[in-house]
Amino acid sequence: MNPDRYWKINLRYLSILLGIWFLVSFGASVLFVELLDQVRVYGFKLGFWFAQQGAIYVFVGIIFVYVILMNRLDRQSNTEGA
Repeated sequence: MNPDRYWKINLRYLSILLGIWFLVSFGASVLFVELLDQVRVYGFKLGFWFAQQGAIYVFVGIIFVYVILMNRLDRQSNTEGA
């Protein structure tokens, strides 16, 4: 695989995953907090929960997704180059 194509795909992955993280961390805990606060999780308002814990869980999940995607891209890149 051509290095420019590799980095273009990598940047696309990063953009999508960081966009998801932004929506969850900023959107759920700031923009949509009033809507989410109508729902309770273990006695806490959902907007508060996302601000305190949910965004961290999503971020850790995004790290795992990124590792899986990059491993797949690396394997694909190595097999095409061989």
